[in-house]
Amino acid sequence: MLSGPDNRLLRIFIGESDRFDGRPLYRAIVDALRAEGLAGATVLRGIEGFGKASKLHTAHILRLSDDLPIVIECVDSSEKIEAILPKLDSMIEGGLVTMEKIDVRVYRANTTD
Repeated sequence: MLSGPDNRLLRIFIGESDRFDGRPLYRAIVDALRAEGLAGATVLRGIEGFGKASKLHTAHILRLSDDLPIVIECVDSSEKIEAILPKLDSMIEGGLVTMEKIDVRVYRANTTD
């Protein structure tokens, strides 16, 4: 249950073309988070961005990139987030992983699903 002061937001910044075991890295990360029983994850596809190498990745029609930015966000307890970090470290060759303290106010399942 996500209650109390010890919750974290994990953010993972990678590229759309990044792979792990022959499949998209973002899918492999979401599967790993789910397998470990984390509360949930969301994958966001960016329209433009750059990373450490300062190479621009954009969805602009004149400069269409096949490596758009991907951000994966996951919220859970500090303990569960810390436990998955070694696995994620072994999966991510290039990217950025951040974590911040958060205050969860509401966490409910959708009863219509």
